[in-house]
This record gives sequence, structure tokens and C-alpha cells, in this order.
Amino acid sequence: MIIKLADAAGLGRERLGGKAAALAVLLAEGFPVPDGFVVPADAAPSAEEVRRAEQALGTGPFAVRSSAVAEDLPDASYAGLYETYLNVPAGQVADAVTRCRAAAHTQRVLAYHAPGRGEGVGVLVQPMIAAQAAGVAFTANPLSGDRDEVVITAVHGLGESLVAGTAVGEEWIVRRGRLHRRGRHARSVLDERKARAIARLALRVQERFGTPQDIEWAIEASQRHGRVHLLQARAMTALPEPVSWTAPEPGLWLRNFRLGEWLPDPVTPLFADWLLRRMHEGFRAGMHDTAGAAVSFPYAIVNGWYYTHPTPALSELPGALIRSRGRLLPFMRNALLRPGRNPAAAHQALLGRLHQQWRERELPAYRELIAQPAADELIDAIGHMAGRHLWYLAVVGGAAWKMEAHLTRFLHRHHLTDIGAPPLLTGLTDIDHTPAAHAVHSIDWYHPTAGELPTTPPDHGPTPANETAQRRREAERACRERLPGSALANFTAILQTARQYAAIRERQARTLTLGWPLLRACVLRIGRHLADSGAIDAPDDVFFLTRAELDQPPPGRAQQRRTTWEQQRKPAAPLSIGTPPPLIGRHLQRTLGLTHHDALTGQAASPGRAGGPVRIVRDLSDAHRVQPGDVLVAKTTAPAWTPLFARIAAVVTDGGTLAAHASLIAREYGIPAVVATGDATLRLHDGQHVIVDGTRGAVETPT
Repeated sequence: MIIKLADAAGLGRERLGGKAAALAVLLAEGFPVPDGFVVPADAAPSAEEVRRAEQALGTGPFAVRSSAVAEDLPDASYAGLYETYLNVPAGQVADAVTRCRAAAHTQRVLAYHAPGRGEGVGVLVQPMIAAQAAGVAFTANPLSGDRDEVVITAVHGLGESLVAGTAVGEEWIVRRGRLHRRGRHARSVLDERKARAIARLALRVQERFGTPQDIEWAIEASQRHGRVHLLQARAMTALPEPVSWTAPEPGLWLRNFRLGEWLPDPVTPLFADWLLRRMHEGFRAGMHDTAGAAVSFPYAIVNGWYYTHPTPALSELPGALIRSRGRLLPFMRNALLRPGRNPAAAHQALLGRLHQQWRERELPAYRELIAQPAADELIDAIGHMAGRHLWYLAVVGGAAWKMEAHLTRFLHRHHLTDIGAPPLLTGLTDIDHTPAAHAVHSIDWYHPTAGELPTTPPDHGPTPANETAQRRREAERACRERLPGSALANFTAILQTARQYAAIRERQARTLTLGWPLLRACVLRIGRHLADSGAIDAPDDVFFLTRAELDQPPPGRAQQRRTTWEQQRKPAAPLSIGTPPPLIGRHLQRTLGLTHHDALTGQAASPGRAGGPVRIVRDLSDAHRVQPGDVLVAKTTAPAWTPLFARIAAVVTDGGTLAAHASLIAREYGIPAVVATGDATLRLHDGQHVIVDGTRGAVETPT
């Protein structure tokens, strides 16, 4: 039996399938849904019956779309897995119906389908809309979970290219009536009036069904005022819970300042409760020993993420000045101000001596400590020592960027900005860039060290040192040829000091995590003991306990916290929260790492961060090359690629949008995705290690 869509409102998903059931209800309630007919999931009409229903609908062409019982579920969209046939000519609808139903048995659907979700495929047939524009709209931000935002993506013509990921759309954000457009086209797809109309329609659908909605829409070209037609409505899947990024106290709080630079993910509970505390204690101890007094740099964990004040607590400064007996003010002058004004003087007055202390006392003591066999009591000592090391890195190695900034200003004054400071400071012969076994992606000890991970040799080796040195010498020679004689001595002093501290910073940063293999060995010993006793499921669950819980872990606590931590990785964590202080606040925001470097950017499509080796897949004949943990890089992905998503770490595509297959399926599998990069398949290469930040829309290529 074939049923008119206008008469099908009460028949439900079990007969009509998810897509047709939703549209039937909306059409009956006056929503602008094109009429049509449905071949129910439990019906088997003859070709002649389909032909008669087609003739009653009009002369064509038609849109013939699958409407599976298991499609558009709250926890599974089945995005793009079933078939849709557009512009089907009159007389060919019956064949398209047959092909739609056959799609239910393809490998891509079987790989995604879970028992209990329902069986059967209905088919929805409607007249084609001759669209001047089409697209999708989400009534909540699919990345942040913000329920106050409607996210609209639009393209000229049919929306199929948008959903398939072969076109990059114009994006509109509608937040409480205010509009913001991104991705402007040479010829705008929507104006504000149409964007508002689409947002209103989407919100009406959300109000009707009571949950955030993902709708497809089209604006008919033949109508003067461009009526918006509703083509699909389904509940949004894998939508993160919204979070509030409220500063814990007044002032500016930064996520990637000092220790935060080493924490690209939310922190795990045991790190926050144990190692992070010991490191901050060691940091204060190093400050006290070198400056004569210690002041606090407050930090807080906000939605799992580490934030800190970039400046010390001002209320502590008067007492610290007294306790330091005159040492603190000259220390601050030579550590904070002079490196950016007179690097050589800062070196002579303070930094050179501190570097010598680090090299001759601190570093040997650190090496001696980690040479001991793994034992639980070493954790506090290593954490404290690493905190001291971080202090020396912040003061001595941290002076390098101030010196580079001073060099940049010097070159600018002498009209040498075309050369710039970076070529003068790269390829320094005494810096070892070979990855060390103790190197980490994150200083949070939950994450494995480089020595624990399999390595994939890059397709192309690093640039030979002699080539880099040659470029550095050429840049220096060009500067000396163009500088007046009166400036050469100053240039030499600035360059020599800047190079010296660039090398120091590399060495100090490289050795900061010397203790991490031993730290992880100690903690995992505890984890294995707890797992063997049945207190936790796996040894690495220990990282999701607090220190006080190690003696008697509450049942299920580690798994609950792991789930929370995974959710905390998804929303966008702002680089700064709170209000910048007067005078220096905005300067801090500009200069203290609030920008991202070396990143291939695109559209953030599925939140989270994950790293792995690049695997460029140009078509399915390359699919066998994809290994577990790879970062799938492709021009775009199609539904037939869905089985690959079960084993990749992340996905990056040249095209695509929030509504493309790669985006929807990635969000459901919980893997990061960046789409609309433009040329990722050209700029990346197989085996190259990248970090995909699906929250920011960036693909980082760490050095």
C-alpha cells in the first residue's frame, strides 16, 4: 500500500521510517514540507502501483529518498548511509524505490547498524524543488553544545553537494536574533532576511519535537520571495552538554601560558590532585631560591582545563619585597624587563648566572633522581624537581622570546623586516632536535611518552643541518651588508645573546620531562596492583582517581571520571577567560601565546584533539592502508567509508561542512574532524605526525 504523505501523520516510524514519519507530522501541522507519497517499510507495491502514485504527484522530476526505521534516531543519524536519488525522471521512480531499499543490505549500513534499532526501509517520494539555495541548520552548536546558537550552512543550488562534502558552504551563526556570517562567497548565498527565516523554521521544528534538531532546507528559485521548504528534520546526535567558561576569580586567566603550554587536553584527576600540586610547589621553591621570596601564580581547573594568572597575586608583593631583603626588585628588572630591552645586560646581571646554576646544579640533581629504581615515594620528589626545572625554564629559557622580540624591533627600525628574526635564529648547531624517549605530547602523566609509542619514519627526512645553517648565514650576511656601521656592534650583541638563549630554551624544554618515564612507571605499578585486586578495570584507570582514593577506589569512580574527561575534551576551551587587567592585560593577550602557529586550518566539524600518522586515502582502493590510530586525510569522504571510522583517530578533508558525512559520522564515533581545509591532501604526507584539533578547526604539525 502506498500512502500520501499528507495522510500519514499518525502511522509512526515503524511503518514509514524515521524521515517520512517526522515530515508527515510536520506537514500535517502546517510546516512547509513538500507533499509526496510514502512506500511503507512493510509494503511491497508493484511497479504499476508506484507509477500511478507518481502520476498523481505530477510530471516530475522527483526526489526519491530512503526512510529507514532505524534512521534519524536520537543516538544514531545513519547520515548518508542510505540512498537518495534526485531529479528522477517520470517513469523511473519505481526503479529508484527498489534501489533505495536495496541499500539497507550494503556493507556500510551493516557495519554501522546495531541490534535493536529496528529493521525495514520505507521510501519517500516528493517533487524536486528547483532550489536557488539549499543547506542545513542545527538548532544547537554541534561543537560546543551551545543551545542558544543556530548554525546554518548554505550553498547555491541543491544541497546534495553540501551533505556529500564536495562543496564548502557559507555559514551563518544566529544567536538570540543576532547574525554572524562566515565563509563569504563571491556571490552570497543568503541575505539576513533568509538566514533569519531559516533559523525561525529550525527553532519551530525544535519546539515541536522538544529536542535540538538538524534540518535540511531549500529555497525555491521560481518563487519571488524565496519560500523556505523543509526537506528533513531529525534529532541532533552526539551533542555535547553546554558548559560555562566562567573565570574562577576576577582578572585574566590563560589556558596556554607557562605550564598550560604543556597541557593540550583537560587534566586527569590524579595529575591535578598529585603531580600538578608538587610541580607548583617546586616552582615556588625555585622562585624563592633565586629571587629571595616566592609569590603565588594562582591556577584553577575550569571544566577540566588548566588556567592560570599570567601575573602574580599583587596582594603578596609587599610582603615578598620585604622577605627578599632587596633581591626581588632587581630580579624582576633583570628577568622580566631587561631581556626585551637590553638582552646582553640581562645576561650579565642575572640570566647567565641562573643558567649556570641550572646546568651545574639543578639538571645533574634531576638526572641523579631519575636514575633510581621505580618506587612510589619518588613521585613527590620528581614532581617537585620538575617544578623547579619549570621555574628555570620560565625565567631563563623564557627570556628567549623577549630577546627575539627585541631583535625583531631592531630589524624593523633598520628597515630589515623582509629578513626578520626567525631565519637568524633557526638551525643552531648545538640544538638536538632528535625526539627523546622522555618527550611528551602532554605533561599530564596519563599520556604515554614518545618512548612508549611506535614510531613511523617520515617519508622525507629533516632538512640537512648544513642547509639550515647556510640559510642562517645568508640572512645574517644580508643584515650586515645593509646595516650602517654604527649599528653593527649592537646587532652582533643582540643576535649573539638571542641565539644563546634560543638554544638554552630548547635544551631546558627538552629536559623538563626527563622524569616522565619513571613517573609513569611508578603510577602504572599502582594501577596494575589495583587492577590485579579487582579495584579498577585496567591499570590506566588509576589516572582517573584522586590520590586519597588509591587506597580504596570507589567502585566505578574511575570509569565515570574517564567518561567525564572524554566529554570535557569536546567543547571548545577558550584560550583566555575573565577580564584583562588595566594597562597590561591586552598586551598579555597579544603576546602570551593566544595565537596558534604552524596550523593547517579549516572548519571545525567534530570536537576533540587526537594525533597520529597521516594516511592519505584518495579512493577506497587505498582503504586497506588505513591502520588503527591513523589520521584519515581525504578530499572528502562518502558513506561507503563509514567502516574506516571505527579505527581511525581523526579525519581531515579538503571539502566538507558541518553537515557532511565526515562531520556527522566523526561526531558520532567521537573522533575529531576538520573539514574544508582546501588542500590538506597536498600539504600533508603519509606518515607525518599531526594533531587534529576538531574544536578549533586546526591541524597542527608539531616540530
